Amino acid sequence: MNYARFLTAASAARKPSPIRTMSENRADLLTRAPKSVISLATGSPNPNMFPFKTAAITVEGGKTIQFGEEMMKRALQYSQSAGIPELLSWLKQLQVKLHNPPTIHYPPSQGQMDMCVTTGSQEGLCKVFEMIINPGDNILVNEPVYSGTLQALQPLGCNIMNVASDEHGIIPDSLRETLSRWKPEDSRNPKKNTPKFLYTVPNGNNPSGTSLTSDRKKEIYELARKYDFLIIEDDPYYFLQFNKPWAPTLLSMDVDGRVVRADSFSKVLSAGLRVGFLTGPKPLINRVVLHTQVSTLHPSTFNQLMISQLLQQWGEEGFLAHVHRVIDFYRNQRNAILAAADKWLGDLAEWHVPTAGMFLWIKIKGISDVKQLIEEKAIKKEVLMLPGNAFYVDSSAPRPYVRLSYSSASAEQMDVALKILAQLIKESL
Repeated sequence: MNYARFLTAASAARKPSPIRTMSENRADLLTRAPKSVISLATGSPNPNMFPFKTAAITVEGGKTIQFGEEMMKRALQYSQSAGIPELLSWLKQLQVKLHNPPTIHYPPSQGQMDMCVTTGSQEGLCKVFEMIINPGDNILVNEPVYSGTLQALQPLGCNIMNVASDEHGIIPDSLRETLSRWKPEDSRNPKKNTPKFLYTVPNGNNPSGTSLTSDRKKEIYELARKYDFLIIEDDPYYFLQFNKPWAPTLLSMDVDGRVVRADSFSKVLSAGLRVGFLTGPKPLINRVVLHTQVSTLHPSTFNQLMISQLLQQWGEEGFLAHVHRVIDFYRNQRNAILAAADKWLGDLAEWHVPTAGMFLWIKIKGISDVKQLIEEKAIKKEVLMLPGNAFYVDSSAPRPYVRLSYSSASAEQMDVALKILAQLIKESL
């Protein structure tokens, strides 16, 4: 892999921060020899001046996570830009267990698997986009696509090319047709402007709820090899897959080191703690870490330690047992909204059953643009939903789609909401 060709000039120009490098070397040295080290180098504040002294956090099952005075001093202090070592170590073991990437044992320059913790997966994705995209670059997505991703991509001035999808995710033949305007060897000629990456949410796509099949992932990966583009596998709903066995990931197929994968704890541990993680080839992860050194400096030390202690307490089996409890909850929520949809919308709309995530994507029959119905009429009835136009590059074009989230409402509330939606549709026909 020639990673240099994917980097923007700004990303390629990033150098290690001498202060960050010294701080992280100091942290390593203090771990090994805390008594003998005398540091006059870094600008870390004296933790004795922090007003927070101890904390105890009760977790599911009644157990606690304890922050004594020494742990609290560390939790409130600067830490490593890539993430605290114990959390990174735990996450690497988890990734190997779940995905077993072929790149685990590759040399660093040849795409060896590496990881970093990010302030939520969204921050990691934004840094990956800024690392790769120059104005005018071609990139591939499949609409409808998460609106936050569009908001991150569009200001970068790239040409967003849509690849068609259906209830099983990206259609490989559509991707193949899009790529057919280039020859495989064109990737070596910058003037040909071949696509730099394909962005996809492979499980429980927000908003459509679709999930890519294993066979389609294999076809997509082979096309990425043929035309030499990267794959950004944004998988925040990986831990919300309703069917077993879970589908193999693109990371698990990555023999070249061309997949950058974004994971998130937001859906299973906490959205507000803002702890996500990136996995990908070391040359690209290094660029993200260099960006972090001059932006956020590092993800929250306190939040990382809290999650790390919980994961150490649980172990991998305990974490996955918690994940399956979360899956059971969301499966029941999905079933409740499907029951309400069948009851009230059977003749008025169509949809596919989501196999992961927290969204039901419905197409209203007989109405070409539902924006007014959702943003005005439904709100007057105190029912909140999102019109589908928000999830397309051209958000001004009329769309018959509505995104319904089943994450928080009760079964009774969903039933009432879809009854009201059905009434509004009938009034608009």
